[in-house]
Amino acid sequence: MISANNVTYRVGKKALFEDVNIKFTEGNCYGLIGANGAGKSTFLKILSGSLDTTNGDIAITPGQRLSVLEQDHFKYDAYPVMDVVIMGNERLYQIMKEKDAIYAKEDFSDEDGIRASELEAEFAEMDGWDAESNAAMLLNGLGIDTGLHYSMMSDLDGNAKVKVLLAKALFGNPDILLLDEPTNHLDLDAIAWLEEFLINFENTVIVVSHDRYFLNKVCTHTADIDYGKIQLYAGNYDFWYESSQLIIKQRKEANKKKEEQIKELQEFISRFSANASKSKQATSRKRALEKIELDDIKPSSRKYPYIDFRPEREIGNEVLTVEGISKTINGEKVLDNISFIVGHDDKIAFVGGNELAKTTLFKILTGEMEPDEGTYKWGVTTSQAYFPKDNTAEFDNDYTISDWLMGYSPVKDITYVRGFLGRMLFAGDDGVKKVKVLSGGEKVRCLLSKMMISGANCLIFDEPTNHLDMEAITALNEGMIRFKGVELFSCHDHQVVQTTANRIIEILPDGTIIDKITTYDEYLESDEMARKRTVYTSTATEEED
Repeated sequence: MISANNVTYRVGKKALFEDVNIKFTEGNCYGLIGANGAGKSTFLKILSGSLDTTNGDIAITPGQRLSVLEQDHFKYDAYPVMDVVIMGNERLYQIMKEKDAIYAKEDFSDEDGIRASELEAEFAEMDGWDAESNAAMLLNGLGIDTGLHYSMMSDLDGNAKVKVLLAKALFGNPDILLLDEPTNHLDLDAIAWLEEFLINFENTVIVVSHDRYFLNKVCTHTADIDYGKIQLYAGNYDFWYESSQLIIKQRKEANKKKEEQIKELQEFISRFSANASKSKQATSRKRALEKIELDDIKPSSRKYPYIDFRPEREIGNEVLTVEGISKTINGEKVLDNISFIVGHDDKIAFVGGNELAKTTLFKILTGEMEPDEGTYKWGVTTSQAYFPKDNTAEFDNDYTISDWLMGYSPVKDITYVRGFLGRMLFAGDDGVKKVKVLSGGEKVRCLLSKMMISGANCLIFDEPTNHLDMEAITALNEGMIRFKGVELFSCHDHQVVQTTANRIIEILPDGTIIDKITTYDEYLESDEMARKRTVYTSTATEEED
């Protein structure tokens, strides 16, 4: 068990948390939620001991091991992948290294023999002989190929490093597991594997995530941070949302009844206070009036943008035809003879573990990249708006937010432009901020404003939920569902894919595709998906052999 006892944390004079008391018990998974800036990551750091409280303390059951998902992707570049995962159990890793050092000695003494015997006993007790196979199972589950298990961390790309650090956190069955955004940069298969792992995990988990489906799947409890307090709810994210909204509704209704009662009492007192025969009744009502207190209902610190994509032109029957597109990048064939036709009602989710393949396809379809082979043709009634995964070039200038968006607006009117910025929570002086200094989430909201103002009838999204908070993801999800046009998108948020897409195209590891008119959940349960996994698992096994 881990608990916070009267915890207060101040940044300057501002209290981020004040007098927080909460217990996290064994066998439960707690989703820690709250608006951006509410202090979710800060509270995890306080729980882990990497950040000191201003007042109060954190208590952990003696003898329990705490594990944390680290965020520094370059910290372990000098180590092999397998070593990094096993470092998740620090004591076990120390024993392994000390044993290796002793056995490597040329002048092996009696004292060395005694020490080695002690280490071997402790090593066996900690299940050390299975350490590498257990680590390999975690890496394979997260999608790290067996051939990379003994590579150096410096040789891995960013997404693979994230998976290794996650495997490190999960390794060795920790008693308390703290995960800050564990689904970031994971593909949908890896997220599904992590969901099953956490569902079956028997110890304590505290997780911060913007993925609503993930929280609904794994969480037994929800801890909501709002206005420096943490309120604990039994149930997953959807249960928290329904419960919190019901509580607010009930309190508002109670206040309304109290206000009506106050009004009646005030009218009686005003009417009869000067009447001698009614004076006692008036006095009695004054006392009753003094006892009525309205509940103090603070508005939530959460803010929801309004995302509404409205096509200026109705789309025709001919939307997009892709014929035989192939593309090789750095010696890898990421797209191999891909062909498909897009209909005017299609909302297509592109899925699969190869992120580069999806991004490459979108860049080809938007004219940013040329295919090695094949062609594509957009219909004459179509207009496209593109959300790139890497937006660095888009904001590498000295424009203010207002001027930047004005450059894409068909209506050159500052009031018109600010209306779109206002929907995305850029208010007042925000419009004069330079785009180059914006946070990741602010840049995403700018790009969504650009897509809204374009009036395009074909939207292409490459991982649009990255950097967004839960409120913005919810708003984007609703906007994508409402949109009366064509959508081609990749997204790691399961709920966005499931609720938006009516067609799934999976790009397989060999660069070919599976194309099905279906929802995402139905696709995951389909025979095609099962066969695909069997084929590639068998292939991987043959390559290893």
